[in-house]
Amino acid sequence: MSPFRWTKTLSIAFVSTTLLLAGCADDPSEAGGSSGDTIKVGILHSLSGTMAISEVTVRDSELLAIEEVNAAGGVLGKKLEPVVEDGASDWPTFAEKAQKLINEDKVATTFGGWTSASRKAMLPVFERNKALLWYPVQYEGLESSPYIFYTGATTNQQIVPALDYLKEQGKKSVFLVGSDYVFPRTANKIIKAYAAANGMTVVGEEYTPLGNTEYSTIVNKLGQAKPDVVFNTLNGDSNVAFFKQLRSGGFTDKTMPTVSVSVAEEEVAGIGPANIAGHLVAWNYYQTTEGATNTKFVEAYKAKYGATKVTSDPMEAGYNAVKLWAAAATKAGSVEVEAVKKAAGGIALDLPEGKVTIDGENQHVFKTARIGLIQPDGQIKEVWNSGEPVKPDPYLKGYPWAAGLSS
Repeated sequence: MSPFRWTKTLSIAFVSTTLLLAGCADDPSEAGGSSGDTIKVGILHSLSGTMAISEVTVRDSELLAIEEVNAAGGVLGKKLEPVVEDGASDWPTFAEKAQKLINEDKVATTFGGWTSASRKAMLPVFERNKALLWYPVQYEGLESSPYIFYTGATTNQQIVPALDYLKEQGKKSVFLVGSDYVFPRTANKIIKAYAAANGMTVVGEEYTPLGNTEYSTIVNKLGQAKPDVVFNTLNGDSNVAFFKQLRSGGFTDKTMPTVSVSVAEEEVAGIGPANIAGHLVAWNYYQTTEGATNTKFVEAYKAKYGATKVTSDPMEAGYNAVKLWAAAATKAGSVEVEAVKKAAGGIALDLPEGKVTIDGENQHVFKTARIGLIQPDGQIKEVWNSGEPVKPDPYLKGYPWAAGLSS
């Protein structure tokens, strides 16, 4: 383990110990964020640092959803009051800010996070305080918490469908490129298990720190390995450097195709469509997803933030989280955490990606899997979908090749 990793591990451990000594919320009913005519809700994303390229817009979509809930009468007759904090692309900071939102601001719930490292840092804080987090981004699975609702995809709703699609396209060799933290490493462990069981060969595996901007060495290794496809789990603005250097190295979507699971419309704009057009992505929602609900969502987002702005899967999942929590609190007749959790199972809403249903057993949601092709204008054209929402299976219990992965 590098000194950097030891520093991060010790920092998280120190923060966790400090927060434990600080104590939990005095009373779950008092931590409900309901005061007078308002209900406080937390929003916790990286508004600075390497992850800001992705997370700022998730905050924006959550604020849009809150405005819409308030315009429709609020929750239980009260307006939602967002309390926004910056996780600063730093995992101990996410834990500190989560504790602040729970104990000082006494929010009824929190919407936040992007990287799995940020979620892993927040998880013990929410569990210890018996507070509720709505996590809006696809992740590596192999987790469930009684105090987290996961509105992004789990593995069998994104990574596994992507691999199935590549297999159907005749791709037999794959090179893994990812950021060096829990999501890419766990995702790639799953990909390697899938490959071994499905006649695919992993011909390379490389990781770089979040925020890394030097990819010439990896591009050279790709050229030597000549994989049928690159499976990309880089996060944040590292994707900008990777795709620009891949192209400057002489590789195109034809000679070195990639499939990405953390590059959506917002990241495409930052990378530059000319540098990434023709490559594949795997998500559950695109700005181009058909349906009246999505048309309304896209129009509302552009009206609020600018006509040139784009929508994306994580933004939509954050927007969904607010709408689903509001529906659960309304059904419960309370914003108290245990009441909301009990009411949430089975709630189904027509949202921009289509029908989304909360699975009460594992607090994930049913989602339609979609493979997309990046277009020269920066939009994403859907080329395949699962036909119906996929039941979440975070521990991959339905896949014999995944036996033992959760350990």
